[in-house]
Amino acid sequence: MEEISNDGVGQRTDMELAPPPWLSSVMRAEARDWFCHPSAIVEHGATVGTGTRVWAFVHILSGARIGTDCNICDHTFIENKVVVGNRVTIKTGISLWDGITIEDDVFLGPNACFTNDKRPRSKQYPMEFLDTLLRQGCSLGANSTTLPGLSIGRYAMVGAGAVVTRSVPDFAMVYGNPARLVGWICKCGTRLIKATSERLSCSCGQFYEQVGEEEIRPTHS
Repeated sequence: MEEISNDGVGQRTDMELAPPPWLSSVMRAEARDWFCHPSAIVEHGATVGTGTRVWAFVHILSGARIGTDCNICDHTFIENKVVVGNRVTIKTGISLWDGITIEDDVFLGPNACFTNDKRPRSKQYPMEFLDTLLRQGCSLGANSTTLPGLSIGRYAMVGAGAVVTRSVPDFAMVYGNPARLVGWICKCGTRLIKATSERLSCSCGQFYEQVGEEEIRPTHS
């Protein structure tokens, strides 16, 4: 919008010079020690840690807490009651709803899907949304779906397209619909092999002890 001055030269109005409401938070973000793409919306009050990168068309609501050195890719939406740890990778097309907690070093593949209401109806809201916990180092494949009220164990691996309907143990590999336990995986990302009836090993040199049908734990030898 322009006004014509007495000398005939167009001048910008104060309205045009004023930034949109969300831009001030983006400008403040760029002045700090983390990166925010100009098209992203980071609402005032959101916490974002040092070294985190927020890319194009991301929207982070005011109550969200994001850790350090995260990579939040294009077209991600993060609600208020979401906690994201350090060094987390969130690929494109992901929505994180109230009640989701993500620990350190988690990887979320493109379009990984989450819900927080088992029986949703339009314009009907539960008194409290169900919590979902993604434990340290776990990886969720592209287009996987995780139902609410579950946990994904430490360094577990959820296959692409899997539908997770129950909690996943530490170091477990699951895939399918519904997702089923198909093996075990090392912290380094290599599938474990049986060394003895009660021990599993990895080519990286790490050993694991099987302490239950759906439980293993690292061991030094």
